[in-house]
Amino acid sequence: MNKLFLFALAFLLFSCNDKKIFLPLADTTIVSDVKDHSPVYIFFKTDKKDTIAEVNRKNTISTTNWIFNIDKRLPLKLIIPEIIKLQEKKNSSAHKNEESENYFSYSNNIKKSLAFLPFTNTHYYFDKKPKSGVIIFFNKKNELFINKVFVKKSELEKQLSTLIGTNYILCFDRNCSYESYIQNKILIEKLKKSNISNEEFIF
Repeated sequence: MNKLFLFALAFLLFSCNDKKIFLPLADTTIVSDVKDHSPVYIFFKTDKKDTIAEVNRKNTISTTNWIFNIDKRLPLKLIIPEIIKLQEKKNSSAHKNEESENYFSYSNNIKKSLAFLPFTNTHYYFDKKPKSGVIIFFNKKNELFINKVFVKKSELEKQLSTLIGTNYILCFDRNCSYESYIQNKILIEKLKKSNISNEEFIF
């Protein structure tokens, strides 16, 4: 695949129905390549004044890695319920491959290439709040709070090092855009903290 085509693909993907998906942008690649995969598309659609997340998983195979191509304009409140359903559907498949993974796709705007963020082991709780742990919360304005105290993102690692907690719990405002979600997930991923819980709360 030549670089020019790959860069174009990183900004928008097309389904068989010529629908467009605009991918999130980030400056860091977590995973650069995924073999043996099937695509899941979640399109941004409007119906009068309503925004709709339209899912297309017709070409998915349960034994493969799944790549979730999601429009960056969609809010988490529309995406997360669909992701939960798809996770359950894959996990309950009689032909499930225990080694297969799930990935979010995005565009590395520095390298001008597709990139992927694994989330196979992430367990989502929608419209629920955690009851314990150090709470890392991103609000709808893309601001960061730790245990309800505002923190600059550049100081996140420093602040976490001063806190004692069995788990760091990631939480996101349900109105956050998917693009900000991916960027913040990458921010957390780069910290390489072993005690970040695989449970995420969206409310």
